[in-house]
Amino acid sequence: MVSRTKWLAAALCIASTAMAAASVKQESGLDTGRRAYEASDYAKAIQALQLAAANEPQNGDVQLLLAKSYLELQEHDPAIKSAEKAVAIDPQNSIYHEWLGRAYGEKAGHAAWFSAISLAKKTRKEFETAVQLDGMNYSARQALIEFDCSAPGIVGGGEEKALPQIKQLAEMDVAEGHYATGNCRRQKKDFAVADDEFGKALESNPRSAELIYDIGDYAAKRGQPERLLTVADMGERLAAGDPRGKFYRGVALVLKKENSEKAERLLGEYAKKAPMRSGYPRPAVAHVWLGRLFENQNRIEDAAKEFEAALKLDPKNKIAQEALKRLKKG
Repeated sequence: MVSRTKWLAAALCIASTAMAAASVKQESGLDTGRRAYEASDYAKAIQALQLAAANEPQNGDVQLLLAKSYLELQEHDPAIKSAEKAVAIDPQNSIYHEWLGRAYGEKAGHAAWFSAISLAKKTRKEFETAVQLDGMNYSARQALIEFDCSAPGIVGGGEEKALPQIKQLAEMDVAEGHYATGNCRRQKKDFAVADDEFGKALESNPRSAELIYDIGDYAAKRGQPERLLTVADMGERLAAGDPRGKFYRGVALVLKKENSEKAERLLGEYAKKAPMRSGYPRPAVAHVWLGRLFENQNRIEDAAKEFEAALKLDPKNKIAQEALKRLKKG
């Protein structure tokens, strides 16, 4: 009886060890890469995802996350290569085509004129394919509309192409339609119409946190504190764990010159925890707003420290540069 008990204990120990090893093995692939990506550790994400790609060469999601990780590091060529692999694995996947278009577009924005034209044409083609494959892929539709509203005809753009897409989108989702119209007018610097359309988008109960917070970015640049508070409220209800609500609420309080202690806390928390990811205000921007807050309070030394912190994170931040010059003259 004793020997049987020992045998059972040994068997359970072996089984437990095997399960732990299997778990570690699983975590070394896509899951590990995804966690590193969410933590903004893109180098680690790429390392884990490259291993996952070697083990699962037909896993398009691995290649998609690789493409996204490379894009965050502004490594355009490997991003394109990974996105192209994802499309090759599953040519009918709308999201893969969308992100291949985004990768082409990012490289076009940094390429020489002749190369940029070719890349821009590829960008539009991929966005269009993504929409054709899945008409409910609102992100791809918005990307296609933005391209057509901002790109010249020589690369296939043109506002006349965007209008039918906006109409179709508005029929499917009112908030997305108003946002698309506002975004198109923003590209044309028609801010009066953009303001109106973004307001209507928020009134139409949008279901996309990205849409809401992009309007927040616009409102921050336009100095619209009441809209920023609306953005923060809606964004926090839709995605409670998203830190952008804190940022935009803090900015609103700075603009309104109200509740400075709360503004300082919210912006400070965001600066410490903000992911370094596209679509999220960078920590440097939070330091700029903290600098503005302290400057409003005549806390000149504290303001200077915040602007210096912003420049340390982003040496090309013109707002911080000009603010420091202003403080030194004062």
